[in-house]
Amino acid sequence: MPSPERAAAAAADGPPALRFPFDAAALTEAPIITERLVLRPLEASDAADVFEYQRIPEVLRYLPWPERDRAEAYEHTAKRAAARVLADDGDFFVLAMTLPGTPSVDDVSGDRVIGDMMVRVSSAKHAQLELGWVVHPDFQGKGYAREAATAIRDFAFETLNPHRIQAFLDARNAASAALCERLGMRREATILEEQYNDGEWQDTALYGVLRREWAAAKG
Repeated sequence: MPSPERAAAAAADGPPALRFPFDAAALTEAPIITERLVLRPLEASDAADVFEYQRIPEVLRYLPWPERDRAEAYEHTAKRAAARVLADDGDFFVLAMTLPGTPSVDDVSGDRVIGDMMVRVSSAKHAQLELGWVVHPDFQGKGYAREAATAIRDFAFETLNPHRIQAFLDARNAASAALCERLGMRREATILEEQYNDGEWQDTALYGVLRREWAAAKG
């Protein structure tokens, strides 16, 4: 049973009220701009930049992605880029993390995609969203992931109005766990041997933050 204080706080939050449907195509013309990054919907034309990190073993170690050759990886990026509308459970969109001033690997006139951020509907009924991210190792350790994830978290709460945002991580991924904590998320569970990847059973860590907790931290 929740404490009376927690029950009262939850009641004050009211029932689920996601602002759905939401079409991420709107972020093409009005991207999310942070101090150093531009976050806009992933495009099929970003496939060359995405492949630069999608093919790295140390990146794949913590993602449920198999190794793909270039053609398979480009097809995968095109499928992810085509997902734009949030309305039902499992719907998602992906935003490219672009770094202005750093040229794309196949088009020096374009800005490089150094990683991507995902927003997925965990439960429309209960107003729960999931965040996910991946960053090229060459651009890790510079605060880009935190900058992008903070912006996506704030955008999701302010625009989509979830009751809760969560993240599921490979439990070995210390860097992503630290990022979750910087985002104000708590580690709520470790799901033992939840997935079988790369020839072994792997644990999953669950992190979450409630809307009222985010609002209180924002001030």
